[in-house]
Amino acid sequence: MDNKPNRKSENIRRANRVIQRRTFVVMLVMGLVLFALVAVKLFQLQILRHEELQKLALDQQTRSTEVTASRGTIYDASGDILAVSATAETVFLSPLELAEELEKEETTWTKEFLASNLARILDISQESILQKMERTYSQYEVLKLRADEDVANEVRTFLNENDIRGVYLVTDAKRYYPYGSLASHIIGFVGDDNTGLYGLEARYEDQLEGHTGLVVTAQDVAGNDMLYAYEQYYDAKDGDDLVLTIDTTVQYYLEKNLEEIVNKYDADLGATAIVLNVNTGAVLGMASYPNYDLNDFGTVQDQKLQQAIADGTASLGDMQLRQWRNKALNDTYEPGSTFKIITLAAALEEGVITMDTTYDCSGSITVSGQVIHCTGTHRHQTLQQTAANSCNPAFITYGLALGQEKFYDYMDAFGLMGGSGIDLDGEATGIFIAEEDFTQLDLACYAFGQNFNVTPIALIAAQAACVNGGYLYQPYVVQQVLDDDGSVLYQHDSTPVRQVISEETSAKVRQCLEYVVSDGTGRNGQVTGYRIGGKTGTADKGKTGDVVVSFVCFAPADDPEIMLLVALDTPAEDTGTYPSGGAMAAPAASAIMSEILPYLGIMPSYSAEELLGADTTLPNVVGKSVAEATALLKDRGFSYKIVGDGDTVTDQTPTGGTVIPGRSTVVLYAGAEKSDAACTVPSLVGKTPAEANVAATNAGLLIRFTGTTSSSSGTVCVLSQSEQAGTKVPAGTVITVQLGDTAVAD
Repeated sequence: MDNKPNRKSENIRRANRVIQRRTFVVMLVMGLVLFALVAVKLFQLQILRHEELQKLALDQQTRSTEVTASRGTIYDASGDILAVSATAETVFLSPLELAEELEKEETTWTKEFLASNLARILDISQESILQKMERTYSQYEVLKLRADEDVANEVRTFLNENDIRGVYLVTDAKRYYPYGSLASHIIGFVGDDNTGLYGLEARYEDQLEGHTGLVVTAQDVAGNDMLYAYEQYYDAKDGDDLVLTIDTTVQYYLEKNLEEIVNKYDADLGATAIVLNVNTGAVLGMASYPNYDLNDFGTVQDQKLQQAIADGTASLGDMQLRQWRNKALNDTYEPGSTFKIITLAAALEEGVITMDTTYDCSGSITVSGQVIHCTGTHRHQTLQQTAANSCNPAFITYGLALGQEKFYDYMDAFGLMGGSGIDLDGEATGIFIAEEDFTQLDLACYAFGQNFNVTPIALIAAQAACVNGGYLYQPYVVQQVLDDDGSVLYQHDSTPVRQVISEETSAKVRQCLEYVVSDGTGRNGQVTGYRIGGKTGTADKGKTGDVVVSFVCFAPADDPEIMLLVALDTPAEDTGTYPSGGAMAAPAASAIMSEILPYLGIMPSYSAEELLGADTTLPNVVGKSVAEATALLKDRGFSYKIVGDGDTVTDQTPTGGTVIPGRSTVVLYAGAEKSDAACTVPSLVGKTPAEANVAATNAGLLIRFTGTTSSSSGTVCVLSQSEQAGTKVPAGTVITVQLGDTAVAD
């Protein structure tokens, strides 16, 4: 009886323990499941979504504003600024702050009012601003990058007058090119993000860009900026500066004359020109036409390119790419007879020809069964005469004497096969037949510059090596890289790549090329007072009948410092001038050299006859007797004309102290009144030097001759004049005319 309650209690305790164990197991399982769920959620939040949530927190608690680094300045060789980062301001808004402001009762403006006014000031669409305002999760939406100072001030005034918060302005940098289109193909430009896209801006992006800074500002729960103690500033590092070899004055003369000949001869595919220091490889000037304004690089300026867009024959993008191309290194062309300099140098160096070599030209030569014609029948010629006449059969013979393997080796040694290596992007590779496929007929064509392509920059570098003593230099445009303290980080090393020919051979080449300009196809490249060497070239462009005309020259011919290459692509046939390097490119080169040589300090050396015609300061003879005045003028080499019958000079034209060409006619007034009427410039183009001088004198004007100095030939005449015919100018104005021999070819 007594054991029954105990068994019952035991059963109850046993049942309770079972329930407890089961409850514990259930709770343990539930705890583990809950822990797993929490762990998974924590992993998702802390690991997988860490960066996302951290950014959201930072966006709520801080506002970060970039501080743009000032891009490095680009200077020319004289220290003139070619590209600089000017101060500007970027306008941006915080949609989150604007949304909070609009919810406040005291806010008197609407988002439509704000958007319309900002659109008007910033010259952007109102719809784009409203769309950015809808992004209320964001605190940084750019409205206008690098706004000019006057625009930024107008925005600031508008915000202050209407008590608007949520729109901000931060200091930024805007790229500015003081010279506009000058050297545009060298300098290049930057995009909207201030990153270099073309030219040096792209090539030296790592040096120029600098490092962006940052301002991080803490905000309270209401989104208001906290005290400056909660602001962190990370300095921006400005970019490094570039110092170029380019001289802005040389570049100006180059571009001015290049544009003139493109327009004069209606060159369909433009032109290019390079000025090179033959003793270092430094590029003093490099121009291509058409060009463009660096401050507005997206606008097509050339009329032909504009017309192509208007006609629907070309797209805006295609024409933009065309105007941005640097023809001096992005394009290749057949050099024609200017390449004969290389053939001449190699043949002299190898001894297959000498200065005593002669050649009898019959007008053609047959190679591998193919007849190759000359520009004429030159008959018996000396070596110098074959160069002066640009005789194709003679140079084919010189090339064949070298042999295929040796000729190919020289092309490689002169740097033509691999390119010049200039420090600009986009240099094209020359187009040559593979050495194993190089036949005797190929050699014959190559010897006078046909059937292969080179870049102008690689060609002029090779030509410079032919006249500077034989040393091949790598052309370059950047001579220094400077940090923001002016310390030199990089200095170009002008050590030559190699010596290709000897000093003796180079001297012989110079002698032959000076004869080309004094007595041959290059005589339109003469410059009064200077010894010039050079070579003309006219290359056919396949079966189209189009040509590329060119001229390369150097000065002084006996001790070269400067070399110039001018190439005109596809000039029109109906300009009245025979399309050849001698008739078109050489006069342009003469005009360029006549301006850059004195500027560069390369002084002329006049002969006795030339000295009489050199520019001279006119003495002031007013108040002197007519006898004294005329004697003084004659002593200085001037002629004179007397108006009036008095004994004393009462006035003169030009006035005393004016620098005028020697042998000019000075008008002396002896009691007669000097007329102040303007003179009409006569048309001088096409006249002989004597005819032009008479016409100018009769018009009351003075004349200065440039170009071909030999006027004994009946084919020398005026090619161009500095003042347009029919223009009214003061009496005594000096008209500069370019002389040229219209009979030259090649």
